[in-house]
Amino acid sequence: MVTKTNKPVSREHRRPMQRRDTAARSIVRRPIHRKSDDSKIQIPKEEPVRFVALGGLEEIGRNMMFLEYKDEIIIIDAGLQFAEEGTPGVDYIIPNVSYLEKKKKNIKAFIITHAHYDHIGAVPHIMDKIGNPPIFATNLTKEIILKRQEDYPLAPKPRFQLVHSGETYQFGKYFSATFFDVVHNIPEGIGIIFRTPVGNIVHPGEFKFDYDHDGKPKGLNIWEQVGKEGINVLMLDSTGAEVPGFSLSERIVETELEKIFRTADGRILVGSFASLLDRLGEVIKISEKLGRKVAISGLSMKTNIQIAQNLGYLKFNKDTIISLDEINKHPDNKLLLLCTGAQGEAKGSFMRIANGEHKQIKLKKGDTVVLSSSVVPGNERSVQNLKDNLARRGANVFHHKMLDIHSSGHAPQGELSEVMRLIKPKIFLPIHGYYFMRWRNAHLAEEVLGLKPEDTILADNGNVVNIYSTCAIVSKEQVESDYVMVDGLGVGDVGEVVLRDRITLSQEGMVVIITTLSKQDGKILKNPDIISRGFIYLKENQEMLDEMRKKIRNTITHIPNRSDIDSDYLKTMIREQISTFIFNKTKRRPMVMPVIIEV
Repeated sequence: MVTKTNKPVSREHRRPMQRRDTAARSIVRRPIHRKSDDSKIQIPKEEPVRFVALGGLEEIGRNMMFLEYKDEIIIIDAGLQFAEEGTPGVDYIIPNVSYLEKKKKNIKAFIITHAHYDHIGAVPHIMDKIGNPPIFATNLTKEIILKRQEDYPLAPKPRFQLVHSGETYQFGKYFSATFFDVVHNIPEGIGIIFRTPVGNIVHPGEFKFDYDHDGKPKGLNIWEQVGKEGINVLMLDSTGAEVPGFSLSERIVETELEKIFRTADGRILVGSFASLLDRLGEVIKISEKLGRKVAISGLSMKTNIQIAQNLGYLKFNKDTIISLDEINKHPDNKLLLLCTGAQGEAKGSFMRIANGEHKQIKLKKGDTVVLSSSVVPGNERSVQNLKDNLARRGANVFHHKMLDIHSSGHAPQGELSEVMRLIKPKIFLPIHGYYFMRWRNAHLAEEVLGLKPEDTILADNGNVVNIYSTCAIVSKEQVESDYVMVDGLGVGDVGEVVLRDRITLSQEGMVVIITTLSKQDGKILKNPDIISRGFIYLKENQEMLDEMRKKIRNTITHIPNRSDIDSDYLKTMIREQISTFIFNKTKRRPMVMPVIIEV
């Protein structure tokens, strides 16, 4: 049962902040000690609220976590993680929800903090597994989820409950939640105050500070009000915990972008994230101001802009946006192209443009390219390749390290510190990011709040954190949280064995051995055929091929009763013999695939 009440958290935001230097000082390095069930700390007799992350605590992306108390569960987000070098051929990775699947009757609510894919991307893949619980989200988040759902017609239709800042909902007997607005780089981000039997737990989503034209932060009083609620546990995004200082104001980004656009003589190509709607709106607004038409390359970006326009978040003239088919009808100095693929994705618009493979956009010498996004960890090489290819084709390339043309949506140390001071939690639980990011965030909390190391909890994916009214403890229990890989239409059917084979193929190549045998007596009827891909060039290695064929004949000849031998056993024998021979000869381990044909 879900009931709604009104416990407002004010939207007013006018108090200037005195910027402190403590966040920029060097942080004292000392080990963080986890409290565990076998520690000397006395465990309260009360039943704890259990916190578990199914993703997001050891990577960038795949964000999903839940709170559990007795027979009630509240889920927060369900995102995807893009494939890595170690997951070749995989489209993306989603959380493992097998634990929730077993307890789907206990799920009372599913809350989405904002509409970035690393928080909503797994939704169509998991809803049937977890019983299709009601999704609590803002209007923009709802519309983006529904639009993506069109690609998954067999998935259950989501049920939504729209939420607004200041509203409080009761979930079952034990949990209620009050929502409050946060600033991110997509509209309608929300934070949550969970009211639980062990005290208030805050999950602020992902956020940064917004600044007025005088450089003063806006919206601090909302954090003050959260702090006045009396917070037991504060979770904070750790993505920016390594970055000193404060966020770059979007007003500065807007000014820098306009400077570049004004000096560009030809076409302008802007690359950014498809979900970075605030930035995309700024680019369109500047384009209108300078009399440039805007064309969009990338379905996800086009869709998100259309949704935001329909909901009134983006406002521009009807004739500002033109189709890609119309770009040759306008002078180059009156065109701006918004493109996806600024992370160097192979199928993204920018990489196809840089490689000369885009059907409608051919790069011209003198084009101005603006990459208004940061580099997602892991994408450094692909982004470098993208910049190299764009420069080779004569483009003037600008990126965020050259000019102030990107502001992260994740609070850096100065803003994290200010939120810690305003909320003043008893226990700090850093979330979202690699271990080192969360480790830095935990140290920051120790310095800013004076917390003891045991009150800053470093948990990994799958760890069960027992939260009590006076402490939090990482238990010995572990929830299944391994990768579930989405590959085409397959979800979860690509496992470690398949990945290992793919990596072997990409690194060592393959050898296929085709052997034809007689059904009657098992004798070899013809010389084995050997096919190599990515291992050796056959014409230059005839001596080695002859030795391999000799090995195969000897292996088969020395097997008694060959007419009764199982073909799988024979394949195993050939694979082992040839793999050993190849390694001894070349110190390489290609995939060896024997094929037996019986005639």
